[in-house]
Amino acid sequence: MRRFTATTGALAIAAAGLIAASAGTVQASTCSTARLPLPDASCTPGAYNPDVTQSTINSTICVSGWTATVRPPTSYTNPLKAQGIIDYGYADTTMADYEEDHLVPLELGGAPRDPGNLWPEPYSGTKTASTKDGVETKLKNAVCAGTITLSAARSAIKTNWTTALQVTGIG
Repeated sequence: MRRFTATTGALAIAAAGLIAASAGTVQASTCSTARLPLPDASCTPGAYNPDVTQSTINSTICVSGWTATVRPPTSYTNPLKAQGIIDYGYADTTMADYEEDHLVPLELGGAPRDPGNLWPEPYSGTKTASTKDGVETKLKNAVCAGTITLSAARSAIKTNWTTALQVTGIG
């Protein structure tokens, strides 16, 4: 696995890497940015929350405020974000310029704490973390309305969030 699951280990390595990067040392990236605005699938394959299934959506993702009950704290995600910035080899190492995003969003039952479902998504560019948020909400609303299945929404966003609305026929 490309990232440590121990938060303190990731934090220590990330801090060391950011210090080295700011001192002018080039860091070797292990993840590609070639598919941006999509993550590198070998580093961020996506993962599902096993508690969210088609039969549980009315007690999980379709309940207003449910994602807040599973969202990990920034004390968990910030060290992963710092390490991910290094792993992806981003020249901009400013943490505020990225959202530590769930590839399969919490709104669609993405795994909240699985490092394979989290990546530092840039706020810059034409299709950004903010753009993806709108796609996530539209897909969740369609799932909760019964327009598409949870499986179809998850598959579409995991494969390519920029085309997910078109692929599912809701956008």
